[in-house]
Order: sequence, then C-alpha cells, then structure tokens
Amino acid sequence: MTTELVLVANLIAHPGKGAELQAALETLLEPTRAEVGCLQYDLHQDNKHPDAFVFFERWADYDVWQDHMKTDHINAFLEVTKDVIADFNVTELHKIG
Repeated sequence: MTTELVLVANLIAHPGKGAELQAALETLLEPTRAEVGCLQYDLHQDNKHPDAFVFFERWADYDVWQDHMKTDHINAFLEVTKDVIADFNVTELHKIG
C-alpha cells in the first residue's frame, strides 16, 4: 500500500529578491503539474511578507516526489535561485483523517 505524501515547502527570498524568486517559482508550475504522481502543486505568497512563498504539494507517494526532486526543471531552479533564497524548508506530512 502506498501512502500519499503531502508537503509544505516554505521559501523566503533575500530582501529585495522576492520578485525574482516568484518568477523562478512560477516556472516550476507547469512542468511539475505534468509529472506522473503529482496530485497537487499550488504556489502561495504570504499576505504580510511578500518575499515569502509556500508550495502546498500532494504526491502519490514518497518515491514520485524523490523523482520530482531529480528533474531538470528542479535542478535548473536550484541553480538559478542559489543566491536568491534566504531560507528553504520542507515539511513532510501524511493525512490521518
């Protein structure tokens, strides 16, 4: 039995780099949503802190998310934003109810 994986990814840009981070994040939407096993991939911006962004993600299971993390578009994103992102953390969750 596979367990659906839910992720909350929080990204904060260095001061003054929010627009640059947002543009880079938006390039991930289409190719990621087209990936096998991607159930939901939604980008949000903090209403009070415009340099802060949150992805709410749902994946069929842990392995498909790991495949996602090895894609060309993720590797390109990480390279382009290495001097843009001040903080990046991911919380892995599973639904219990």
